[in-house]
Amino acid sequence: MDLRPELLPPPVSPARVEELGREIERIETLCHGADRPAAEEAVAAFAEATGHDCSAADFLGYAGSRTLEEFALEAARPAYPRVPDVTRDELVEVVRRILSGGADAEYYLLLFTTNVTRPAASDLIFHPPSDLADASAEQIVDAAPAHSPIAL
Repeated sequence: MDLRPELLPPPVSPARVEELGREIERIETLCHGADRPAAEEAVAAFAEATGHDCSAADFLGYAGSRTLEEFALEAARPAYPRVPDVTRDELVEVVRRILSGGADAEYYLLLFTTNVTRPAASDLIFHPPSDLADASAEQIVDAAPAHSPIAL
């Protein structure tokens, strides 16, 4: 199934990825240094510029889970890609793309978790309950809205 443009990872120029990569490396160096206020200021400015929630830990520990380019690409894309009128069929295709593990799987995971109300929706994919152990994309999507938030 083809997805409409609002559901596709937005293109990011190589120049933007390179620019963000340089800034990530600069902040990482600051975070390793003794000037904590400068590091905190740089992290806050990066968060403000990209719209992402981040802390010094993100700059110190990213290499354990992703490359510099992956971190920069993630920072260049929307932090919470909300699509209010996403359909069940579109979510099924998003989950299929997550399960396939392609180059943009992380973006699709963010898209999925942002557009369903279930807390920890990624657990349905990566740590499913026993009744969803070998679930299809359709079953995963159908289980996502089964959660009802508690009214306070």
